[in-house]
Amino acid sequence: MDRFIDIARTAMRGTMARQSAIANNLANADTTGFRAEIANASTRWIGGSTFNSRAEQVGQVIAADMKQGAVTQTGNPLDVALDGDALLAVQANDGSEGYTRRGDLRVSESGLLTTGDGHPVLGEGGPITLPPADSIKIAKDGGIWVLPQGGEAGLMQQVDTLKLVNATGSVIAKGTDNLFREVNGGALPTDPVASVTSGALEQSNVNATSALVQMIEASRAWESQIKMIDTAKDIDNGGASLMRLD
Repeated sequence: MDRFIDIARTAMRGTMARQSAIANNLANADTTGFRAEIANASTRWIGGSTFNSRAEQVGQVIAADMKQGAVTQTGNPLDVALDGDALLAVQANDGSEGYTRRGDLRVSESGLLTTGDGHPVLGEGGPITLPPADSIKIAKDGGIWVLPQGGEAGLMQQVDTLKLVNATGSVIAKGTDNLFREVNGGALPTDPVASVTSGALEQSNVNATSALVQMIEASRAWESQIKMIDTAKDIDNGGASLMRLD
């Protein structure tokens, strides 16, 4: 009986992990450059002093869907859509180097260039800080050009270049902050052929309709495991009743 309940318990835990991933995808269906999380279940044998006769289900996020989202034109000179498989290097909250597809860039009051969620954008020498400017332009290769305040029209100056990388040949993983990182803690080298499209944004690649269907399926799976536990309880009560018969 305990095995019956244990099977249901581990299945419920795996379903919870799947529901969490789907809920996160739905919550970020409108987040610029978001990559949908992919959850999967696997089998883990429970070790012991004798033969391993019991296994449990382990549900976890195993990867992210790297399919490109739809690109929309915004006309904002600070918006960039990353072309192909390129990733934009940013500074994570812990100071490490992370990577994102989010290209809704902003300039803070101090001149620091950040993504829409506040991560400082990295350039050739670290976080990019822009001087006061009348206009800003981001070139195809990621070069940042500005017209200094009061400067002569047409005489733009390049102040830095976005660090664009490509994860091909490397192993990256997505963190809870929605940033990708090299699994061994290193930094990816700059990709000299990576490019961006200025004045455009890549949308989330989450298919909201498909995610809602997956959530319904996960909810039904949860209900099935609850019914299994109720059935185990009924069987246990029936056995106890038989033991009490004179």
